[in-house]
Amino acid sequence: MSQPDFQLDPRLVRRRAGRAATEYAGVDPLAREISRRMAERLAYIRIEPRRILDLGCGPGSDLAALAERYPGAPRVAVDVAQAMLTQARGEKGFLKRLLGLGKATAPDFICADAAALPLERGCMSLVWSNLMLQWMHDPLPALKEIHRVLEVGGMLMFSTLGPDTLKELRAALPPSRHEHLHRFIDMHDLGDALVNAGFSDPVMDMEMITVTYTRLDDLFHDLRASGSGNAAQTRPRSLTGKAHWTSLRSNYEQLRREGRLPATVEVVYGHAWKAAPKVSEDGRPIIRFEPRKPA
Repeated sequence: MSQPDFQLDPRLVRRRAGRAATEYAGVDPLAREISRRMAERLAYIRIEPRRILDLGCGPGSDLAALAERYPGAPRVAVDVAQAMLTQARGEKGFLKRLLGLGKATAPDFICADAAALPLERGCMSLVWSNLMLQWMHDPLPALKEIHRVLEVGGMLMFSTLGPDTLKELRAALPPSRHEHLHRFIDMHDLGDALVNAGFSDPVMDMEMITVTYTRLDDLFHDLRASGSGNAAQTRPRSLTGKAHWTSLRSNYEQLRREGRLPATVEVVYGHAWKAAPKVSEDGRPIIRFEPRKPA
């Protein structure tokens, strides 16, 4: 996606993620469910990674499951928000480091932007990324970095949000010149970005998950507490009037069924491999000679 049709504020995304760190574990059942479904997909893929990167690890909820599935593989956890990494480390992790215990199995934690990873080329076998890519208006730079740090034959496995996420809220919003709810990247654009980043054989699928709420304010609370507020550059910068909120609530209330308000989440899953390069970095073709099979 060379020309994204919307822009997000990365500094705002980072600040909100940091503020949400202490509450995130209490409002992330959806992320846990998506992680479980990612793991089901991973179970059908033959891979024995030497080293694993959890990119956009948040409070570290996926690290234990990755260690259980691949007990011999060192893990590296990366997040853009230092406060999230503090939660991921936890007090027990700090005590182990202090006493010099558990060095072989404890993850390494790095605060970094996904588009500028401080990691060596080809150092990872598996990159796992649960609900991180939707925080980038153009995923291509991050995908290129993921491709760079993967070894040949390594795999990226990810989940992200598609454009029908929160479609009820988007439809209920009164007309405005501002972007009150930022947009999400289409699965086909994401597939193009994977190919442009150098990945081969991308496999993607999508499903709709509906979360229901008793009150609209409960949905707003979950969005705020998880750091998932609007991050569009064109978001409103001033207070929204009472008429706006009254109209929004009235419109959304019309969707109530059996006492519950729906909130749709479009989840996009994907994985792709890093194949052996066909050209060198300076553009020269790479010719590989295979040993002759005995007659």
